[in-house]
Amino acid sequence: MALQALQSSGVAFRKILSHFPEELSLAFAYGSGVYRQVGPSSDQKNAMLDFVFTVDDPVAWHSKNLKKNWNHYSFLKVLGPKIITTIQNNYGAGVYYNPLVMCDGRLIKYGVISTNILIEDLLSWNNLYVAGRLQKPVKIIAMNENVALRSALDKNLKSAVTTAFLMLPESFSEEDLFIEIARLSYSGDFRMVVGEDKTKVLNIVKPNIAHFRELYGNILQENPQVVYKIQQGRLEIDKSPEGQFTQLMTLPKTLQQQINHIMDPPGKNRDVEETLLQVAHDPDCGEVVRLGLSAIVRPSSMKQSTKGIFTAGVKKSVVYSSLKLHKMWKGWLRKTS
Repeated sequence: MALQALQSSGVAFRKILSHFPEELSLAFAYGSGVYRQVGPSSDQKNAMLDFVFTVDDPVAWHSKNLKKNWNHYSFLKVLGPKIITTIQNNYGAGVYYNPLVMCDGRLIKYGVISTNILIEDLLSWNNLYVAGRLQKPVKIIAMNENVALRSALDKNLKSAVTTAFLMLPESFSEEDLFIEIARLSYSGDFRMVVGEDKTKVLNIVKPNIAHFRELYGNILQENPQVVYKIQQGRLEIDKSPEGQFTQLMTLPKTLQQQINHIMDPPGKNRDVEETLLQVAHDPDCGEVVRLGLSAIVRPSSMKQSTKGIFTAGVKKSVVYSSLKLHKMWKGWLRKTS
């Protein structure tokens, strides 16, 4: 599986992991503290480390974590692990974040998500939140032998490639592809207007082309619809209506449904396949796909950010938002200087 190539043997990450309950189906670190970025996030040494912990039984995991790390939680901790899990699963993007935590001498943020909810997001793109993070290079710190999860991780990467193909011209560079893939989970995200550096996607991709190539190389070589000229770093894809229809038919279910909703006129009630056939012949096919992505990401990112005020607590939320705005301001100053 492509993700295996990026497994981390970093002692620092494993030491941090030792402070938490062990029952994890997947644990990964991501962001500017793990992979070098250019721009305002380039200070890797002092950057906050971001983690996601995937757990089979969130109630049991939070119960143990509350005993070990009571001070990580906001006022919601007094409601107990069952309420915390209900908030985690049923609001926002299905992930519960504890930000601005000091652990082993580093400032960290960690999110907890149910294994079942992650698998569903990886396969269907219900929220494209944690699934979106896993479309970019991450450091896998722990992973158990869950066949369904491993298969879903691989499917998410293949879906990212197919979706990017639909928004690219017939011929393009590796960098073009990786920028398009990295941009998928930011489509329609309100934080790209307020709180995130506008050049974030470029800053992620440019220093990490080799990591993206490691993540997607095998998928690109095995894809029958692409000519991958590795030496030149160029790709060519089938942009015929037939080729685009094949790609559209393999998109995640939620994205197909959003495209159908956008393109289906009132009273028509066409099935998804009929709509996708129409979109395959449309010169603006890529823009329609982008609108479909925005329709998934926008509400998911807004709900998750609102939920973050409660899971982090007001004080931490203000500090965390200030750090984000400071990064955005630094990025703006860098661009204008």
